[in-house]
Amino acid sequence: MLPSTPTVPSPYAERFAALPAEERSITALGVDTHYWVYGRDDAPTTLLVVHGFRGDHHGLEPIVAFLDGIQEGSLRVIAPDLPGFGVSAPFRGREHSVPSYAKWLVDFCQKIGAGADLVILGHSFGSIVAAATLAGGTGRPALPAAKLILVNPIAAPALKGPRGVFSRLAVLFYWAGARVPEAIGEPALKSRLVTRVISEAMAKTKDKPLRAWINDQHDVYFSKYADRQVVLESFKASVSTDVSTYAGDIEQPVLLIAADKDDVTALPAQYALQKLFANAQLDVIHGVGHLIHYEKPREAAVLVEDFVGLGVAP
Repeated sequence: MLPSTPTVPSPYAERFAALPAEERSITALGVDTHYWVYGRDDAPTTLLVVHGFRGDHHGLEPIVAFLDGIQEGSLRVIAPDLPGFGVSAPFRGREHSVPSYAKWLVDFCQKIGAGADLVILGHSFGSIVAAATLAGGTGRPALPAAKLILVNPIAAPALKGPRGVFSRLAVLFYWAGARVPEAIGEPALKSRLVTRVISEAMAKTKDKPLRAWINDQHDVYFSKYADRQVVLESFKASVSTDVSTYAGDIEQPVLLIAADKDDVTALPAQYALQKLFANAQLDVIHGVGHLIHYEKPREAAVLVEDFVGLGVAP
């Protein structure tokens, strides 16, 4: 059985302890949405962070903890749990698709009173949701944010290319997990073995305590979802499109934070993605894969605050 709370000490415990956080909730697109606010409500800059597939707001907390602007009062961070994950309710009568998540995010930002100076950060699947939200679409206005930051962006179709066969196998796994009897499917989807295999494959660090903490984080938070259908629908959404689909419709300044060892999207695809935006810069963090937010949070925070215009104290 997977643990319900972390059991491995965090290497960022001191930073977490100093992080001011408040849980709040609001109804957005009919969904009881829970979100966390780090910093003062009157901070001049607001950064909204969107987590990845099967995670929740905890995943991006390491980066948030290294944002010095929160303590200085110049930055406020808002981190919601996506509908169907963490403690946010799932969509009802609506598929957990990229258009649904984008429409929800627009409504969420309007409900919390976010202004045009808002900066949005998305990690992994969150990069697709964030990009789709800024790009807009038929019958859906684009969110008027000031800047966009994408960490480990999904830059190319997951079902194509050298890793496409693994994505298709994953689709079959999630489909089967949602279709077989619950007594079989639910344990399979929440299997500690499956979670550990995925975690070990994504982690690149040789630091044993850090690696143990990453595995523990995945054990605890990777299965906090509403039901099996949410997982199937959101996974299909995560592999059916990518950021390149929306890049050409985004005019805001964009920061891409990529990793040289990312097994999900290789660096050549990230450089190709950069060229699709009207105004994008690409920074590569070395020695890490798809878990920048866990393994290199300070390095990511430095890039984020520099891009936002705050700077990070040495």
